[in-house]
Amino acid sequence: MEDFIAGTLLLFGSPTSIMFFVGGLLGGMLFGAIPGVSMLTLAAILLPFTAHLTAEQGIMLYSVIYCTGVYGGAITAILFNIPGAPENAATAFDGYPMTQQGKAGKAIGAAVICSALGGTASVIFMMLATPLLADIAVVHFGPPEIFALVFFGIAVASSVGAKTLWKGWLSVLLGLLLATVGLDPVAGEERYTFDLYYLLAGLHFVPVILGFFAVAEVLVQAERRASGRFDMPKFATSFPSLAEFIGLKWAVGRSVVLGFFSGILPGIGATLAAFLSYNEAVRWSKTPEKFGKGELEGVVASETANNAATGAAMIPLLALGLPGGALTAMMVGVFQMHDIEPGPLVFINSSDLVWVVFAAMFFANIAILVLGFLETKSVLHLLRIPFQFLAPGILLMATVGAYATRNQVIDVVVMFAAGILAYFMRRTGYSVPGIVLGLILGKIGEQTFAQGMQMVSYDVGEFVTRPIVAVLLLAGISTILTSIYRALKGSRKELEI
Repeated sequence: MEDFIAGTLLLFGSPTSIMFFVGGLLGGMLFGAIPGVSMLTLAAILLPFTAHLTAEQGIMLYSVIYCTGVYGGAITAILFNIPGAPENAATAFDGYPMTQQGKAGKAIGAAVICSALGGTASVIFMMLATPLLADIAVVHFGPPEIFALVFFGIAVASSVGAKTLWKGWLSVLLGLLLATVGLDPVAGEERYTFDLYYLLAGLHFVPVILGFFAVAEVLVQAERRASGRFDMPKFATSFPSLAEFIGLKWAVGRSVVLGFFSGILPGIGATLAAFLSYNEAVRWSKTPEKFGKGELEGVVASETANNAATGAAMIPLLALGLPGGALTAMMVGVFQMHDIEPGPLVFINSSDLVWVVFAAMFFANIAILVLGFLETKSVLHLLRIPFQFLAPGILLMATVGAYATRNQVIDVVVMFAAGILAYFMRRTGYSVPGIVLGLILGKIGEQTFAQGMQMVSYDVGEFVTRPIVAVLLLAGISTILTSIYRALKGSRKELEI
């Protein structure tokens, strides 16, 4: 406790530090909410300038940007079906349908509260158990275990957002097929590139996501408007009630644990945390058919987990010097600019800096709660804009976001192609969330499977008999068999009727 107080005093001990804290807070929220221009963009821009700051100020600035940047993308995901960042894509699954039902305030309120809860809880856990948890996660959870975790997530994904289980599985399999585009991770051979240099690196996630959500939504709403079935989203500022949150306490707790554990694993981070947590919310729900149609628990699960991953991602960085993702990799650069090597010795040689980071992330998550509620009622007024003015703005913002990712026109082409595909999928009852889950988890799964097989010298028996791998694979197989049984049972009942 004394260390935390000392870190807090260092954080707020000078006007300059306070200025950087507030700047990181607002900058992270703003860049997190702009599609294609994420918190990573801001972090990359600021990286050279951190050499002119003290080590405490530089690391603190990046810590705050990390916390608020993950939350910022939830606003556009909920209001316009445009995730500000990949980790907010799962939030759009139920957040935007809630906006269409006049529950935008409730969805954003849940995102604000759960972002703050997940982030604060992960920072507290981080302060209490950084060295121990880092050792467990890195030593006992390697590529084979991550692959098994991904397999388990894919097994659940088929039940999200499709009219039937079979259409759900076809959607997931299409996502897995798209994940194979590019170079083979082992042999380096080209797959489905059609001699296009752009496709060697695979389909970039940002333009694909913008197409699946933003472009497809504009096409769907335009069709409804042309056919006379268009209804403006209802304007409402009601927040989630205390009773609703008490009813979701287990979902929040489960999402904190999943998000925190996913964040500890190097290379996994907030995106996979959000999707795994969403999948688990579906799996444990008594009414899984409501997910993808405006279920508050879907927003709660995603936003709690992706923010819980932020604090956890600092554990391998501080305890072992291993970055857990792109932003924490930039933080390694900030450490090195100030002649500090992150790792076990940082707790001895630079303990003040470590506790400034802890304090900054703690108060950044508290600030999310305060600023989130202040901004909610103002951003909801965007729903009053008529569709004929809003739709071009959404397409313009999506186009800029897709192009800004890599400054390539073909990213814009991919975005519109993905939007047209998603439009027809939605019309025929297939699952857009399913294809997104397949695309995200497929890339991670293939890479970790290849790494895991190399670790065990391609001995399949040794691979599947690792204790954690065996448990997760069995859980995934049982989930698949259970869902097939339920689907067949439901089909028999319909035939009898």
